[in-house]
Amino acid sequence: MPSPLPSTSPYATDAQRWQAVLARDARADGQFVYAVRTTGIYCQPSCPKRLPRRENVCFFDSPEAAEAAGFRASRSPQKHSAARADIVAAACRSIDMAETAPALEALAAQAGLSAFHFHRLFKAETGLTPKAYATAARARRLRAQLAKPEASVTDAIYGAGFQSSSRFYETADQRLGMPARDYRDGGAGAEIRFAIGQCSLGAILVAQSRRGICAILLGDDAELLVRDLQDRFPKAELIGADRGFEQLVAQVVGLIEAPALGLQLPLDVRGTAFQERVWQALREVPPGSTVSYAELAARIGSPKAVRAVGSACGANPLAVAIPCHRVLRSDGDLSGYRWGIERKRALLLREAHGQRELPDQNS
Repeated sequence: MPSPLPSTSPYATDAQRWQAVLARDARADGQFVYAVRTTGIYCQPSCPKRLPRRENVCFFDSPEAAEAAGFRASRSPQKHSAARADIVAAACRSIDMAETAPALEALAAQAGLSAFHFHRLFKAETGLTPKAYATAARARRLRAQLAKPEASVTDAIYGAGFQSSSRFYETADQRLGMPARDYRDGGAGAEIRFAIGQCSLGAILVAQSRRGICAILLGDDAELLVRDLQDRFPKAELIGADRGFEQLVAQVVGLIEAPALGLQLPLDVRGTAFQERVWQALREVPPGSTVSYAELAARIGSPKAVRAVGSACGANPLAVAIPCHRVLRSDGDLSGYRWGIERKRALLLREAHGQRELPDQNS
């Protein structure tokens, strides 16, 4: 149960709440709900339904409280969802554009919400806390700054919004997977261990940085897979792995052959804030299940970003470990897959029926 709204809230009294309902104020969504005694339903303040008489309305601090009193939810949540998504999208834009991460209280005030309700709404819509989103956004700016050939590492650190170099260096490896100077130099000085293997879907390349598995690539030509890895870290030292590393490759091959087993290995996942939201949502789709690109966009709180979700799936460097093969078009079509439609079909069939052979392309 959420805490009662503080007296400083613009929706602390029933009179203030009723005015929000009359105005269909989307900023009040998530702070309270109103229930109608004559219909037995409760709604968010911005509900587009016909307004009830004031004498038939009572207020609750949360949907749970309304349901405990015997009311049921309204059946028109679409507009509420869109309003919540708009509030969070505006907050994300503020974080992305700010030189330094805005305080939670400032973001909440911008949204017209209490800090408690804004934090809960933001996490529900994006899967990240505002602080985690700001951290990912700052890491993205840092990568962009380091990509500029004329920028020094120090310039990049401050240009990305870090207040001191010491605070940055404490977490540099976590943010970049390697020291900042190495990242700027295309991975110079970094060691990436890798090995090539074979599985029922063809050649497989597995690579590991100091943080964890950083690439699982599938294809027909092992040489092309190595070139793909070199393009990612053009100046890193790529080390052909020893027999011990090949045991790790065997675990990844086991994931390809039986995805339901999962992969109990640390992953080195690096992308933009948006990509990481998409990839995290993908990892929550269980084996044997699928989602559409539109459904995935809705799950991360960006229902209009269907095309961007598709691009994030295409940029996924960790085949099967981040299961972008479980995403279909809304009409059920397999659509594209970075490693080929036939492999996508095979993985889906394998998860659904336990098949271990590539199906005929004409089946």
